[in-house]
Amino acid sequence: MMNARFGNLVLCAALALSPLAFPAAARCEATTYPSPSSYPISWELKFDHTLPKRVIVETPGSLTPTAFWYMTYTVTNKTDKEQVFLPHFEMLTRTGEVIRSDTNIPEKVFDEIKRREGSQFLEPFTKIGGEIRLGEDEARDGVAIWKEPDPRMGNFTIFVGGLSGEAVQMKDDSGQPMKDADGNPIILRKTLQLNYLIRGGDVYPGENEVNVKSEDSVMR
Repeated sequence: MMNARFGNLVLCAALALSPLAFPAAARCEATTYPSPSSYPISWELKFDHTLPKRVIVETPGSLTPTAFWYMTYTVTNKTDKEQVFLPHFEMLTRTGEVIRSDTNIPEKVFDEIKRREGSQFLEPFTKIGGEIRLGEDEARDGVAIWKEPDPRMGNFTIFVGGLSGEAVQMKDDSGQPMKDADGNPIILRKTLQLNYLIRGGDVYPGENEVNVKSEDSVMR
């Protein structure tokens, strides 16, 4: 597991560059960020995932094939009642760019991934959200997809939200509730943080091994 300081630095970078950024992000290091509870305090879905993979697809309207990265996953409801799954995937690149998954991804890309993975029950991002029924038999298989931001991926992080009901309102150093630019309370939610490293340059993109650096949960 990563140490608290590194976790906060990654979180600060993501917050500062995210569309949901708020003014206090500029003094992020001076703010103490809450950590997820060490014991269950809310519902939580079971989340199993593969390593990120690269795929090249000839998309409609493009003269050359385009590279994409994707991560398949299975979400299972092992709580005591049905839950609503609203998936939220973001990639934090080595240059600090935050990219939301499944943004302007051609349908052909999902079709190629489904064919490649051989997963009959794989669902696209647009269909997997919603109620998750109880039990292993009701598990749902999905995939998060990003257009490749850089052939030389290096260090990158994937944040996965929507897996837990744990949330907390952000407060400043004086204990006062923080608000965004529109005056709305800033709510942090328990989020899975997956850190990866791909060694090597962009000479043979997609052929270098994806290494797991760490996996932890943060409030984001």
